Amino acid sequence: TPLLDTVTTPSDLRKLSPEQLPQLAAELRSEVISAVGVTGGHLGSGLGVVELTTALHYVFNTPDDRLVWDVGHQCYPHKVLTGRRDRIRTLRMGGGLSGFTKRSESEYDPFGAAHSSTSISAALGFAIANKIAGKPGKGIAVIGDGSMSAGMAYEAMNNAAQAGNRLVVILNDNDMSIAPPVGGLSAYLSRIVSSREFLGLRDFAKRVAKLLPSPLAAGLKKTDEFARGIAMGGTLFEELGFYYVGPIDGHNLDHLIPVLENVRDAEQGPILVHVVTKKGKGYGPAEAAADKYHGVQKFDVVSGVQVKAPPGPPAYQNVFGETLTKLAETDATICAITAAMPSGTGLDKFAKAHPERFFDVGIAEQHAVTFAAGLAAQGMRPFCAIYSTFLQRAYDQVVHDVAIQNLPVRFAIDRAGLVGADGCTHAGSFDVTYLATLPNFVVMAAADEAELVHMTYTATLHDSGPIALRYPRGNGTGVALPATPERLEIGKGRIVRHGHKVAIMSLGTRLGEALKAADALDAKGLSTTVADLRFAKPLDEALIRKLLTTHEVAITIEENAVGGLGAHVLTYASDSGLIDAGLKLRTLRLPD
Repeated sequence: TPLLDTVTTPSDLRKLSPEQLPQLAAELRSEVISAVGVTGGHLGSGLGVVELTTALHYVFNTPDDRLVWDVGHQCYPHKVLTGRRDRIRTLRMGGGLSGFTKRSESEYDPFGAAHSSTSISAALGFAIANKIAGKPGKGIAVIGDGSMSAGMAYEAMNNAAQAGNRLVVILNDNDMSIAPPVGGLSAYLSRIVSSREFLGLRDFAKRVAKLLPSPLAAGLKKTDEFARGIAMGGTLFEELGFYYVGPIDGHNLDHLIPVLENVRDAEQGPILVHVVTKKGKGYGPAEAAADKYHGVQKFDVVSGVQVKAPPGPPAYQNVFGETLTKLAETDATICAITAAMPSGTGLDKFAKAHPERFFDVGIAEQHAVTFAAGLAAQGMRPFCAIYSTFLQRAYDQVVHDVAIQNLPVRFAIDRAGLVGADGCTHAGSFDVTYLATLPNFVVMAAADEAELVHMTYTATLHDSGPIALRYPRGNGTGVALPATPERLEIGKGRIVRHGHKVAIMSLGTRLGEALKAADALDAKGLSTTVADLRFAKPLDEALIRKLLTTHEVAITIEENAVGGLGAHVLTYASDSGLIDAGLKLRTLRLPD
């Protein structure tokens, strides 16, 4: 019988002997590769933590010890070991398992994630709550080196001392987030790893001796201090109040298990364990492919070939990236900023063509926005290309540093609206609402990829204040791209189909569906006008007034939650006295 068949939950895992764990890890790796071949999803990150996942559940008393995975995209092996193997082939499907950790799914997922750098703060919360209640459980955060580029990780570490030995941070260093790692921290971690041997067990015993309740500690103290002084000269993490252990080989269970047992039993803390792993470990195509196997389509397990969707229209992100790259050839003030998503935002092309005007700031959206504000205040034309849900992380900077100062930062908001398999954590449901409510903002939404070209060009020329353009994940509609982009008049929509009974006012890429609805209504004898409003702010008030006063009934449609286009149209109708005229107006929007 495969060992994996005997393990439904971590308590079964703890019945195995340490000698059986390498076989279990090998079976777990095969199961993850097989499942993701069927479902698609995040592959490389999960394969890199197979041994680490096995060791953590073996050594710590989960779920009483709270294991928090940062981002959560590496949690597929964790899900297999925590009672969800029978559903693992429903990953990222409607009604199936989430591609990230999710509190409602299992008691082994104590904290939901999908955005990065929240794990240490949350694990600290679990640790302190148990300390106050006098319960034994620890908080364990597993955080990747990419996530450590966000300031929030340091904010948490800076406040961790009170947790003592109840907080354990595992720094999973695979030298690879989604893009190549950037910034000073990445270079610092590389220096630590290159300047030291992997920590052997004897070295570890010396280093951790003073944490253990033992008379040995006094005798070993001098040796330990001497060894640390020579090998490390202290570390940034020790300056923040953590006892630093590492680096250790994250694929060697003979090292991982004893080290984690020592960490578990240590009396002082908090402790940071620096584990070095290889993304995609144990699966050739993923090991060889840098970020190609970060997120995958369904694939053939033997060959590694991903099932390609038939070639369709270009993706919105690439239309944006190519348009901006071309515009920057003749405009030396255009700069592009991304937060660790150069290929996801289509800016990888810009980076190659204009490297001196491209900035990947790592997972640091707050910095990205205020940095862009500084560039704009000094006469540049910065484009901040950030996914809708990731821009939420920088909301105060958007309000305080950009909107209130009326600085012409351009926001290219990708993944606006629904996103499919990534689910609610990545769906851009709120950006029209949270931007159109701000002073000085212009908020545009492209109905198709040709409109996106025009809007990108329009944004470059808009120097009087902040401007945002939103567009969805995935491929365009297949319309021809314009040879030369045109500058759109700010706040002016367009009528794409004329009728006289029903008016549909559409924002963004729901336009295609609005036109299908118009066909269905026309077939029932209800002549329908369809307008592409283009702008959620400022509204095209003249066009809206005309539609509301010349049609019997009107609806707005947008891929955004309450408070967006519909709310602004209703407010305008109310402010201008149109509501009193018995107007029939309804809004279509995403549910709460």
